[in-house]
Order: sequence, then C-alpha cells, then structure tokens
Amino acid sequence: MNDDSFPKDARGRIALELKAYLSDEFDLEIGRFEAEGLLDEMLRLAGPYLYNAGLRDAQALLMRHVDDVNDGIDQLERRPEA
Repeated sequence: MNDDSFPKDARGRIALELKAYLSDEFDLEIGRFEAEGLLDEMLRLAGPYLYNAGLRDAQALLMRHVDDVNDGIDQLERRPEA
C-alpha cells in the first residue's frame, strides 16, 4: 500500500497507537518513525488479505441487492390470463 492511498492523519494516529501498544504490552519503547515503519510492514503483509476480504464483502452485498432487484422484476411480470 503506498503512502498516497492511506490518509496521513490516520497513519499518525495508528503509529501512536502502535507505540502505546508496544509500550504497554511489551515494555518496548519505539519512536514514531519506527512505528510508522512497522505500520508500513504490517500493511504490506496484511493489506492484500484485508483488501480481498473487503472485496468479498462488497461482492456479497452487491449480490444481495441483485437478488432483490431480480425478485422485484419477477413481481412485475405479467401473467397471461387463463
């Protein structure tokens, strides 16, 4: 994931949260630069999986809407009178 596709303010907040997490859980102090590097690596490793999961969720939502449209079209069909 390149820097342009991830909002700068979000990167900063997440980096600070990573710093706090490492400090609280592992008594490990790192700087903001290191935290942003860790975030970059995490995004590189996990990003494709998260992106693909998002695509699958969007596809499932779209398919539900398509099913609703198909149901609506079926209800509009005119049946010949017997």
